[in-house]
Amino acid sequence: MNKLVAIIGPTGIGKSILAVYFAQCFNAEIISADSRQVYRYMDIGTDKPNEQELAVVPHHLISIIKPDDEFSLAQYKELAAGTIEAVWQRGKLPLLVGGSGQYVWSVLEGWGIPKVPPDPAFRRNLEERAAKDGGEDIFRELEIRDPEAAARIDRRNIRRVIRALEISRNPSLKRTPHKSSKTAYDSLIIGLTIDREELYRMIDKRVDRMIKRGLVEEVKSLVSRSYRLDLPSMSGIGYRQIGEHLEGKTTLEAAVQQIKYESHRFARQQYNWFRAKDDRIRWFDIKAHPISEIQEVVKSFISGNGK
Repeated sequence: MNKLVAIIGPTGIGKSILAVYFAQCFNAEIISADSRQVYRYMDIGTDKPNEQELAVVPHHLISIIKPDDEFSLAQYKELAAGTIEAVWQRGKLPLLVGGSGQYVWSVLEGWGIPKVPPDPAFRRNLEERAAKDGGEDIFRELEIRDPEAAARIDRRNIRRVIRALEISRNPSLKRTPHKSSKTAYDSLIIGLTIDREELYRMIDKRVDRMIKRGLVEEVKSLVSRSYRLDLPSMSGIGYRQIGEHLEGKTTLEAAVQQIKYESHRFARQQYNWFRAKDDRIRWFDIKAHPISEIQEVVKSFISGNGK
C-alpha cells in the first residue's frame, strides 16, 4: 500500500527543517498543511521555505492563491488528496507537513466536507451583531451549535467564528477530528514537541528574525499592491499587528510583543488539535530525541517493519 508520513506540531518548532532533511533521505516531496502559506507575497510572516529549500525539495500547496482570493478547507483537502496521488505516481513518498489542525486532519482522516457557499446576508447580519458587542454573542451561539469548533477557534477571530456558524447550519456536515481511531491513509504521524517555556523562547527568536528579515516591509508591500488590512489573509498573526503599527495604532515594539504573545497562544491552541494522548501520533521531544532516532522510525515504517 502507498504510504504517507506527516510531520506535525506547534508553530516554530522546526517541522519544515526536519521535512526538508527527510525529503532528501527518503526521496520524498513536501505537501504543506499550513493555512497561511497558501498565500502569495506573504513569505516572511508565514515563514515559508527559503529559495534554497524550495530548489532542493519539491514543495506543494505553497503560494497558490492571491491574498484576496477565497479559499476553503474543502478546496485544500481536494488539492492535497490530488497532490498525494500525484506524488505516489512519481514513485515518491508524500510528506504532509504543517501545524494547521483542520488541514492536517481533513486529509489524514478523510473528512467529508460539504462545500458550503458563502451567505452574504447571513454574514452581514452577524458582522453587524459583532460590531455591537465585540462578537461575544455570536461566539456563544457557536458554542451551542458546534462546541467542538468553538473550542478550537479564537473567539476574537470574528471572521472564523462567522464562517463556523455558516457551516454549522449545513445539516450534511461531517466533522470528526480526534474521534477516528484510524486514518484514511497508511500513514505515520510524527509529532514534534518540547517544554512549553523553551517553545516560547524559540517562537520569540523566530519573531525577531522575521522583523530583521523585513516583515514590516512585506506588509507595506502588500498594502501597496492594494491588499487591504481587513482581508482574511491579513488577519494572520504578524500581519494584523504590523498592520496596526502602520496605521499608527501602536508602536513597532508593542506590535512585536503582541505577535509573540499571540504566537504563544496559537501554539497552545495547536495542542488542542494534536493531543498527547492521541495514539496515532508518535511524539518526539526535540531536545530528548535526536533526529537519527526519528529517522529510524520513518525508515522502519517505509520498509513495512512497523510504525
